[in-house]
Amino acid sequence: MIRPSSSSSSVGLLLLLIGYTAAGPEPDLQPRAVHSSSCQEHTNLHERLDVVEKKVEDTVEKLEIELASLLNAMESPEWRPLLEGVGKPTVDILEDPEKSGL
Repeated sequence: MIRPSSSSSSVGLLLLLIGYTAAGPEPDLQPRAVHSSSCQEHTNLHERLDVVEKKVEDTVEKLEIELASLLNAMESPEWRPLLEGVGKPTVDILEDPEKSGL
């Protein structure tokens, strides 16, 4: 059985330490307090974004309901003659009034 000599294991350890030292400190390592506070800020940001997302979804849902209600009201019989414009000229609200002669 071959036993490694203490000098070869010492050389290996020395090479490992030289490599670690040459690589330098890792830039991502931060003190624990800084790391935990940045994690907390990240968590707080996500919680705030979740609240904003929920408000936007609720607003869109309310607008969809309101739009559906308005479209249903416009399709009712009492509004149909106004929307069809039977016998009346169509008015373009985006047209310049001076050009249309009104």
